[in-house]
Amino acid sequence: MQYRYIESPIGKLLLAGVENELAVIGLPEGKGVVVPESSWQRSENCFESAERQLNEYFAGTRKTFDLKLAPTGTEFQLVVLEALQDIPLGETRSYLQIAQQIGRPKAVRAVGAANGRNPLPVVIPCHRVIGADGSLTGFGGGLEAKLFLLELEGVEVNRAIQNDLF
Repeated sequence: MQYRYIESPIGKLLLAGVENELAVIGLPEGKGVVVPESSWQRSENCFESAERQLNEYFAGTRKTFDLKLAPTGTEFQLVVLEALQDIPLGETRSYLQIAQQIGRPKAVRAVGAANGRNPLPVVIPCHRVIGADGSLTGFGGGLEAKLFLLELEGVEVNRAIQNDLF
């Protein structure tokens, strides 16, 4: 597995994968931090397209990503990750809505767990999933990073119910 770090408005991101198939985006804070394994090889020449597209996204000029992705997880987790990719920029969904979308309306907690294990945050937009009451709920990079991403995408966040942040 090759990896490199890139700068972003939410901090230094780790990009990792094999042969330009992106498998991991590690966030700079929270439970989304990923440390390269000893077998991984650092290379400044990998994932240049991912870096360019992420820079365009953070600049507000890219609305969708066109990258080769190689997420890992259980069959259920991969189904949830696929559903997350259907959430348009500037919109959010609740965990219940995702559970209903994948035909498992009673699996709300499992959807939340799968969302929390997303190995490719930002590109697979787990930050667009919020609580049914509009609260931000968790995010591997911290709630401030989630708020930043949602506001970057033009989502109106009701700050009055974000007690943990404000």
